[in-house]
Amino acid sequence: MVIAALAVHFATRACCSDQVVFFFLPHESAPMAQNPDIPWYQLSNVEEIDSPALVVFPDRVLANVRTAKSMVRSASLLRPHAKTHKSADVARLQIAEGITRFKCATIAEAEMLAQAGATDVLLAYQPVGPKVMRLRTLTQRYRQTSFACLVDDLSVAKILAESFGGESSPLRIYVDLNVGMNRTGIRPGDAALKLYIACASMKGIIAEGLHAYDGHIQDQDPEIRVRRCNEAFAPVRMMHAELTRAGVPAPLIVAGGSPTFPVHARRDGVECSPGTFVYWDKSYLDGLPDQRFVPAALVITRVVSRLGPGVLCLDLGHKSVAAEKDIHHRVSFLNAPDAEVLSQSEEHLSVRVPESSAFAIGEVLYGLPFHICPTCAQYERAVTVVNRRALGEWRMTARDRSVGV
Repeated sequence: MVIAALAVHFATRACCSDQVVFFFLPHESAPMAQNPDIPWYQLSNVEEIDSPALVVFPDRVLANVRTAKSMVRSASLLRPHAKTHKSADVARLQIAEGITRFKCATIAEAEMLAQAGATDVLLAYQPVGPKVMRLRTLTQRYRQTSFACLVDDLSVAKILAESFGGESSPLRIYVDLNVGMNRTGIRPGDAALKLYIACASMKGIIAEGLHAYDGHIQDQDPEIRVRRCNEAFAPVRMMHAELTRAGVPAPLIVAGGSPTFPVHARRDGVECSPGTFVYWDKSYLDGLPDQRFVPAALVITRVVSRLGPGVLCLDLGHKSVAAEKDIHHRVSFLNAPDAEVLSQSEEHLSVRVPESSAFAIGEVLYGLPFHICPTCAQYERAVTVVNRRALGEWRMTARDRSVGV
């Protein structure tokens, strides 16, 4: 297997604190290619790959996983999110590195993780409607995996308790706390305490922990990011203490995403759930300069037309790269850094370059997406690159809404 051939070592570091101060990770260089004079991303057999295509570099993925491991005291405190890659191959790589706990956003991702061998999967979503029965079916079909989900409403907790009441193993639940993201969750406080205690008394479910996602905290200045993260987390810690005083078994805590990962990684007893770190992207590369993850996934596109002086058309439309950001923050070209995106449609992307005659029809451009997570969802499979050669593929199994259940 490709993974068996990878040998990348990063030194680990242990640290702990609850009120976190900022720290810089030691710079970890990406795995060296055979010829340092050739850019790391340039493929020797790119003519064999149709475009547009998503390409991933397993050695760099492994480097990122090991960098993440170096930031926590134990792999048991990592619960990486699968929404970025949606791939059993990436999950198996992480499991081989001693990571067994995962977070996901969909039933399909949960099933993909179970099939890959994950022993603990948290569905970071409050299941409603048919998802309740799908989740129950999932727990019945994959007995070797322990599943959990989020809850922020008592009515949903009651439905889950009733649905799982006849099962041999109760469903584990985490109360979802809104710490400023204002997307889902209940504010830490009396109402959240009452919800957690009520869940702890129900048959069919087990109140296991608290979930706090602070994805709204993405300040480029690391000191500001740390301060805001600590402020958002303080009510979570207070609620944890209140529950312990109330006689409820001390809840586990799952917190953060990639931007605040270095902060939560230094807290005692907090599981961290970064996701983007496995592939990284342009937004985080620019916006989180303190983190030493490396880009590990690119899109390949070709020049399909020259529209006139300084304007090229590429085969990289909305269907090929995440298009939710403004036109200038969708893709950056590593071998054409001066290219300015002008417009995009379903199948085409027009760019302005200093001199269009410098680019031949059919010439390949290597693009770093600004947002890799929804970009991965555009592709059924990614081409894997080892030693600058495309040698295989990783399937994005969980891009489908249903894998089996």
